[in-house]
Amino acid sequence: MKIEHIPFSEIEKKWQERWESSGAFRAPRLPRAGRKFYCLDMFPYPSAAGLHVGHPEGYTATDILCRYKRMRDFDVLHPMGWDAFGLPAENFAIATGTHPAKVTQDNVDNFRRQIKSLGFSYDWDREVDTTDPRYYKWTQWIFLQLFKKGLAYESTAPINWCPKDQTGLANEEVFNGACERCGTKVERKLIRQWVLKITAYADRLESDLEGLDWPESTLSMQRHWIGRSEGAEVSFRSAAGDEIKVFTTRPDTLFGATYMVLAPEHPLVAKLTTPAQKAAVDSYVAAAKNKSDLERTELQKEKTGVFTGGTALNPVNGKQIPVYIADYVLGSYGTGAIMAVPAHDERDFEFAHKFSLPINPVVDISPGQPSWIMEAPSSENGIFSGPVYRKAFTGDGVAVNSDFLNGLSTPEAKKTMIAWLEEKKLGTKRVNYKLRDWLFSRQRYWGEPIPVVHCTACGIVPVPEDQLPVRLPDVQDYKPTGTGESPLANVADWVNTKCPQCGGPAKRETNTMPQWAGSCWYYLRFIDPKNTAAAWDKTLENAWGPVDCYVGGAEHAVLHLLYARFWHKVLFDLGFVHTKEPFAKLRHQGMILSYSHRDAMGVYHGYEDVEYDEQGRAVHAKTGEVLSAQVEKMSKSKKNVVNPDVVLKRYGADAFRLYEMFMGPFEQAKPWDMRSIEGVSRFLRKVWTLIADLESAPAAGDGLVVARHKTVKKVTEDLEAFGFNTCLSTLMEYRNAIGDEKIPSKIDLKTLLILLNPFAPHLTEELWENLGHKDLLCRQSWPTWDAKYLIDATVEYAVQVNGKLRATFIIAADADAEAVKAAALVDSKVKMALDGKQIVKSIVVPKKLVNLVVK
Repeated sequence: MKIEHIPFSEIEKKWQERWESSGAFRAPRLPRAGRKFYCLDMFPYPSAAGLHVGHPEGYTATDILCRYKRMRDFDVLHPMGWDAFGLPAENFAIATGTHPAKVTQDNVDNFRRQIKSLGFSYDWDREVDTTDPRYYKWTQWIFLQLFKKGLAYESTAPINWCPKDQTGLANEEVFNGACERCGTKVERKLIRQWVLKITAYADRLESDLEGLDWPESTLSMQRHWIGRSEGAEVSFRSAAGDEIKVFTTRPDTLFGATYMVLAPEHPLVAKLTTPAQKAAVDSYVAAAKNKSDLERTELQKEKTGVFTGGTALNPVNGKQIPVYIADYVLGSYGTGAIMAVPAHDERDFEFAHKFSLPINPVVDISPGQPSWIMEAPSSENGIFSGPVYRKAFTGDGVAVNSDFLNGLSTPEAKKTMIAWLEEKKLGTKRVNYKLRDWLFSRQRYWGEPIPVVHCTACGIVPVPEDQLPVRLPDVQDYKPTGTGESPLANVADWVNTKCPQCGGPAKRETNTMPQWAGSCWYYLRFIDPKNTAAAWDKTLENAWGPVDCYVGGAEHAVLHLLYARFWHKVLFDLGFVHTKEPFAKLRHQGMILSYSHRDAMGVYHGYEDVEYDEQGRAVHAKTGEVLSAQVEKMSKSKKNVVNPDVVLKRYGADAFRLYEMFMGPFEQAKPWDMRSIEGVSRFLRKVWTLIADLESAPAAGDGLVVARHKTVKKVTEDLEAFGFNTCLSTLMEYRNAIGDEKIPSKIDLKTLLILLNPFAPHLTEELWENLGHKDLLCRQSWPTWDAKYLIDATVEYAVQVNGKLRATFIIAADADAEAVKAAALVDSKVKMALDGKQIVKSIVVPKKLVNLVVK
């Protein structure tokens, strides 16, 4: 009797307990030389909502890889932990009246339960939690290393401020002028803060990207954010003799500089401003203070600015040019001043057109071929009369109207101009970066305390390392103050302390670290998670590092990855790690979307209210109304969030895992479809009935030799390439081939179970035991293939007559061209196509095609 139902809930519980009790996935303390595989997921923030089906996609992929690598005799380190500090837990705590520590612990327990239910092969002995004082003791220790190296400093300056979360934000946490986390429009606020000098590592953060096995899109995003540019720093002089330095990537266009622009916050603005322009300048400066850097640059739709009334001397031609202020120039980037060459810069061109400023072309496409299309001369406001240009020419070409540069190509002109500037002591070659220092402190409660004290006599003093951790006090009032001070500032008995240096009265730092701090180094703690004497043992780091395969969302392409790389490089310089980069290989999973369903009134309905009619249309379960279905990002408001618990209860963990991988290419976005999971569920039932209901013992012998070796090769290669969906397609074909056998062979059944085990570990372990094996399937060796079995004995040819397909036929793979042609000509369909015609040409494409040209 065939048993269609799989008792998956019992099977899952049985094998999860068996794996745990046997320590099947426990990593060795030290891996064997050349046999280590450190595979890491970007550990999750444990939210109150728990997992949705999008979260386990990456976890499933890494679990498959790790199970496969163990079978390939690798020592695998595959840990899991919790990135649990941060605003979401604190905001949830404020909304519900539950302490953040309790919220976090409950969330972690729920996440752990959900993740374990999927049978992932994590080494749970290495679990870490960033909110555990035993963990953040070492986060504080790393901060002290940064402080001692001069890479952590205190500053009071305008910062991005989220009025809803009431805390400062790093530039990387602002998206389209709004808080990345909550979407509130960001303001500018003058606040005391801690900053990390990531700019000191800008060159290495950019150059060391070379050679990493990362997605090109991520490498490009990192390069763009770091923003390396080569050029020159040039000295202009105001009419009063003050030096105004500018950085330019196009020193070859200096002869075309027709005005200058300073950032509103530039220290010379007040001195350059004439009495007649003072009111306009002061008003503009005040308005610019309330704008974020993004609002002033990338989000700015129209250039604005004000003339200061002052002028500066162009050092290459001695001409006086007007000086403006404009908020698209940032005081934090370069020198806070630019020379404007409207003929060859789009931004300068827009500004010049708006304010009717001169445009002087100094680069042509080639000798005798102007780069400009000019319209009729104009005179606007009496300021400038001359040709009206349509757009800036920003490419390379040949220098014109540039004295000693004339006739030189752009690269040659750049070199010549820099040499001239250095000779005249008017400038120097310079490399600049768009990257800004990392705003590190947060004015909130739920974060790691920064381990320094403020002493009136000694200044800022680091807490001695033997006094770490500085514990977060247990308080009842953790609401943000909104004043720029953390709620910790109100905890007097915690704030007031003694100076470690002089013993006098001191106050603890009340700002806390950002959520990114704990995730900057967790991959190192996983190597040695229970060490109480050090953050990690150097011998273990030397053996396990770097991470061989790192998997997570592309949304972390800049923030987390840039910050972690920065910390790692500091630790490398200090001798605590042995590699320059933390993550050798990086892969991003595509976002899992979901179908949402709306009725005619536009009201969303959840999956529990949706059924499908005979035509496959979504209809309301109660009213029968046909609903419109669209693929969207999962959202509570759209009622299309899919909870893994619901799916597991109906289909089991193995079907869930298979569907996550079978939906499409790993790196691409794809929609979750509750109907499609039935397909992989049926496949598992077919595997189950193939083995669980065998009516006789499996056959001895070689079985499906060619199919087996081809399957092993394809699955192995696709696994290494993250082609999980194609692995499953191959295994489905192999299962069907085995099912067609009168009596399946033991070797084919064994191979099928081993290859399928990383994908569906529970069911395959059960079936392995049913075949009489006493040892764990997950501890078996991965099968190999022999190339001699990969060559087909026969091959299929297509026959075309005058380009039209007329027939196909099978012939021995080693048949020569004459034999192939002869076989084609005796085919009945080919004979009909050739009737009454003469063959004028025949072409045989080996193992593919016979092409006949007739007349």
